Formats: sequence, C-alpha cells, structure tokens
Amino acid sequence: MPPPSDIVKVAIEWPGANAQLMEIDQKKPLSSIIREVCDGWSLSGSEQFALRYADGPQLYITEQSRSEIKNGTILRLAISPARAARQLLDRIQSHGIDARLEALKELAKLSADSTFATEFISMEGIGTLARLVESGTHFGEMLAFTLTAFLELMDHGIVSWDLISLSFIKQIASYVNQPMVDVSILQRSLAILESMVLNSHSLYHRVAQEITVGQLIGHLSNQEIQTYAIALINALFLKAPEDRRQEMASTLAQKHLRSIILNHVIRGNRPIKAEMAHQLYVLQVLTFNLLEERMMTKMDPSDQAQRDIIFELRRIAFDGENDPSGTEKRKAMYTKDYKMLGFTNHVNPAMDFTQTPPGMLALDNMLYLAKLHQDTYIRIVLENSSREDKHECPFGRCAIELTRMLCEILQVGELPNEGCNDYHPMFFTHDRAWEEFFCVCIQLLNKTWKEMRATAEDFNKVMQVVREQITRTLAMKPSSLDQLKGKLRGLSYSEILRLRQSERMSQDDFQSPPIIELRERIQPEILELIKQQRLNRLCEGSCFRKLGNRRRQEKFLFCRLSLNHKVLHYGDLDESPQGEVPFELLTDKIPVSDIKSVVTGKDCPHMKEKSALKQNKEVLEQAFSILYDPDENLNFVAPNKYEYCIWTDGLCALLGREMGSDLTRSDLDTLISMEMKLRLLDLENITIPEAPPPVPKEPSTYNFTYNYG
Repeated sequence: MPPPSDIVKVAIEWPGANAQLMEIDQKKPLSSIIREVCDGWSLSGSEQFALRYADGPQLYITEQSRSEIKNGTILRLAISPARAARQLLDRIQSHGIDARLEALKELAKLSADSTFATEFISMEGIGTLARLVESGTHFGEMLAFTLTAFLELMDHGIVSWDLISLSFIKQIASYVNQPMVDVSILQRSLAILESMVLNSHSLYHRVAQEITVGQLIGHLSNQEIQTYAIALINALFLKAPEDRRQEMASTLAQKHLRSIILNHVIRGNRPIKAEMAHQLYVLQVLTFNLLEERMMTKMDPSDQAQRDIIFELRRIAFDGENDPSGTEKRKAMYTKDYKMLGFTNHVNPAMDFTQTPPGMLALDNMLYLAKLHQDTYIRIVLENSSREDKHECPFGRCAIELTRMLCEILQVGELPNEGCNDYHPMFFTHDRAWEEFFCVCIQLLNKTWKEMRATAEDFNKVMQVVREQITRTLAMKPSSLDQLKGKLRGLSYSEILRLRQSERMSQDDFQSPPIIELRERIQPEILELIKQQRLNRLCEGSCFRKLGNRRRQEKFLFCRLSLNHKVLHYGDLDESPQGEVPFELLTDKIPVSDIKSVVTGKDCPHMKEKSALKQNKEVLEQAFSILYDPDENLNFVAPNKYEYCIWTDGLCALLGREMGSDLTRSDLDTLISMEMKLRLLDLENITIPEAPPPVPKEPSTYNFTYNYG
C-alpha cells in the first residue's frame, strides 16, 4: 500500500553525525519537525536551527516552500537564517582578512536565498556591504564576493535601488573605467550598473554621467565581459530620454559599435549563447525604434523643404529635364511625372505621405534609394513608366506600402520582449542596414510584380506574395545583405506558388467520398505513429532554460521520460548539455500517475507570477506546466515552438488525451497524404486479369454507377 501523500521520506544530515532517515508529516508544523531532528542529535535550542537542501543551491526550507520536498530528498540541519545572517554580518566586519574572506564567500552563496536575504537586509546588511565597497580597501576575491552578495541581495527586490548613494555609484563606475580590473569584478560591476539604470530613473542620470559609451565599447574585445557590456549599453539606450537617443545612436556609430560587434561577437570564435543573442536582439530593436519618430510623422504639404524632396525624386528620375516656362505647362508636366513615379495623388503627391505609419519614413527610404542606388532607382521608374499595357508597377505607392510592411515585420516602435533572441546578423553588416534592406526589398517587389504580370487591381495580392518572400527569407537568418539577395532570388513567385501548393496539398486534395473514407481509416494508424514518436522524443529528453534573473548565472532544467513511460525524471544543470543526460544525473522525478493535468500559456503558474512584467508573446506561447499531486507544479518554457509542440503533445499522449498542437495537425496531414498516395499508387500498378466473356443474364432491374475519385 503506498504511503499517504502528505508523508515524505527524507534523509537529514548534520556534520559529524550519522544521517537520520525520517518520514516527514507535511501536516505538522515545520518547527515541530526541526525539534524532532534536534532531539535525535541531542541538540538544544531548536528555534536556532532550520532545514536546508543538501544539494543544488541549498535553499532554506520554509512553510511556504516545504511542499517542494520530494521522497528521497537529502536535507541538512543548519543554523537558522537569522542566526546565519547575524554571524556573517559580524564576521565580514572583523579585522581578520582570512575570516572576512570566508565570510564574504559564504555570504555570496547564501544571498541567492530569499529567506536568508530578508533576514540579512533587515539587519542593515546591504548598507554594510555598500560601505565596504565605498571604502575602496577591498580588492581581488574579497571585492568580487562583496559585489556578488550585493547584487544577489538587491535582485530580490526587497530594497529600492533609489537608496544607493552617489559615492557607491562612483566607486562601481571606477572599476568599469579602470584599464586593468579583474574580470569577475568587472562582470559584477557592469551587472550592478545595468540594474541601477533599469530599476531607477534617477540612477540612470547618475550612471550616465559616470560611464561613457566609448568606455563600454572598449570592453567588447574581451569575450568574458562582452555580454555584460552590451547589456549596459542597451539599458542606457532603453532608458535614455527621447531627445538623447538619437545623440547616443550617433555616438555609437562614431565609435563603430556595429562593426566591433560584428567582428568580435557575431563573427567571433565562440558560439553565441542565449543571453548574448537576447542582448543583440534588444540592440537591434532599440536601433530600429529610432525610426519610429519618422514613421509616425505626417508630411506637411505646405512645408517647402519636404516638398523639395519630392521634387528631387522627380529630378533624379527624369534626368533634370528643363522645366517649361509657363506655369500651367509646368504644372501639367509635374502631374504627368508624378503619375509616372507611381504616386496615388498625381497633383499633390505630398498627400501620399500623410498617413502614419509609414509617414515620412517612406519618403526617406525613397530618397536614399534615389541618391545611393541611383541606377536602380532610375531603372525601376523608367521601365514601368514607359509601359502602356496596364502592367506598370507604381513605384511611389509600392515604396510607401513596402515601408509600412517592413515596419510591421520588424516591429518598429515596439519594446523588446523578455526572453526573445530573434536577432538578424545581416543588420549588423551595414551602417545603413534599414535603408539597404528597403532597397533590396523594393527590387524584389518590382521583380515579383513582373513575374505575376500584375495590374493595379492586383496590388494587394503582390504585396502578400512579397511579405511571404521576405518573412520566409528572414526565417533563414541570412548572415549578410548579399546572402539575403541570393535567398530572395531563390524565392521567386513560381517557387512561392509551389510552396503554397505543397503546403495546401493535404487540405485541397483527395476530396471525393471514397478517398475521404480511406483517409478516416488511415488516420488512427498515423495518429498512433505520431504518438509513439512524441513519446520517444520525451524518452530522449530536452533541455529548458529556467526563467529567472538574467544577471545571475543561467540555469537549465533537463527533463526526460523513463523508458517504461511511468516516471518523468528532471533536474537542474549549470550548462546546456551536449547530448543525452543519464537518468542518474536527474535527481527529481514525478510518477506519471500523479500528473493531474498539463496547462499552457497564461494558465501556467510561472506566467501568472510574471504578470507584472512585460510578457513576450513567444514566451507565453511556449510555456507549459505539469500539475501533479498533491498541489504542485513543474514549469517549462520551451526553447522553440517545435519543442513546445513535441512536449505538450507527448504529455497529452502520456495522459491518454488528444494531441492538438499545430505540429500534430501538420504531421497528420502530411503523413496521411503520403500514405494515401502510396496506397493509390499501389492500386494503379495492379494488373487486372482479362475477364472471361460475360454470361448472358436476364436484365437487372438495378443500375449501379461506379465513381472513382
């Protein structure tokens, strides 16, 4: 008979004594359990003790967290958080250097525990650490442990960053500005400054006064601190007032930030990890967001300077032809030219730029093309303006709509999303990457228009095809603009049609009743195959990044299903594994029989906990949780949509529930279509023997009609 669900069997250690094997009754107060443990070793004053995990982060166990204790867990009896905080506070203020170093080392480890942190902070511990830093007397390991403990304590959010003194900021900034500083100190100093900027408006201004972008860029050649330096640059960029962002962008350009990142990070000799990919994505988003002001600025038709830009487009396109002398003749000529340029309003093309988005950004793009790629611009305009078969591609209208489309695809004006790593290397290969991207895409649009033999009535259809060409190509992550061009050439209109037809095949083919019946007969077999594939993948296991504070060392969770499909094994890892992780390394497990349900998206406990933060749509779409007895949960965020579908489908299959992900529907349609084609092909290859002469019969009163689908 299985033990009651509120009884947990554990081992409890105490230095210098044999471990106690105990059955913990989760209904009893934690203080009573600790008293029993102390009695077992004849220790008095049980209120001075607490229980901690013996493995992993060795967190303290509280009434709130005790439900996480599993059967077979090894615990350790330790002094209480309050007592530990008092002892460490006394030791870090002692005169003995060795004792102080050991105390700071232990403090750096314990500070990640919120229970300990609460006690230590209540004793003015953060102020003590700040004074140690401000004194400037700590160096090397001692300073590194001090900064680590300070950052961990502040990251709990118990104390406001606004309480930090200016002298502390200056001291931390000095470590960043010094040419030769230990890497561990530099990493923590950059992380502290990033937290200050992100968490306090007033501290942003103070940090911005102490740290220059040039000093941060200088650190990008060091691979150990690249991520921290870019993270601080992003934080300063993100929190800068709007009138300062353009100025900061100009400074970054002058300091060649883009080319340094390209050469030392993207094309460096180390693979780009998830946190670095996120920071590159954030920098990409913040850079494109500088376009938002122009994107949301309407053209003023009465502004002569703005109208002169349109005149310049006309002049470049038509080779500066001499204007006729008469006003009426000049007006008629302008109207004809603006029509040839493809504007919707031939009389006053300034009106075409009054809608936002894309506003003046579209005109900026057109002028860049006309000046920097003049031959391309003239060719596009003239080859379409000379056509009289209604197949001309209206350059002006296309450029405006294309700019709007690119803003949507690259989400110009939206804040970066937490957890998103979707950066594009090619945007770091050119100082005017946005404009160059537009120039490539407008040529694609013109080429696709001709391939489709489109007319004005087909405008929206062409734009849909072009959007598909661009998004499919971006998904391939071209490493340069030249590679982008090559991949777009391969995605011609005929290729898009072929891809669409291939993807629609399972939906459009085989609609006759006999084929539908065959499909229904095949479907259970295919579903069983998919189910087995999903379960096999769960047995192989997957690695998931644990959501947490980005400034702490990244942790991973590995989970895999036992080969008999009865137990889920999981455990924490310090780094992403290369290959399969043995069951022996996964210390925690959940019996499948204990699983009550699987929830996804906003229903997940860890997504509800983060509701105060800006939620990344991708994180929400890839989050899932296992709810199991008694009232516990195991939370995941899949690394990509594919792994999310594999795991949610696999868990549903494990629990005998319907697999309903997009991946399963796609796999089901694809495999059924393949199987049906094979079976129909077999039928076509059957040799039917010649039938004997029919035997005369009486005419039948029934007529049968055979329909072959």
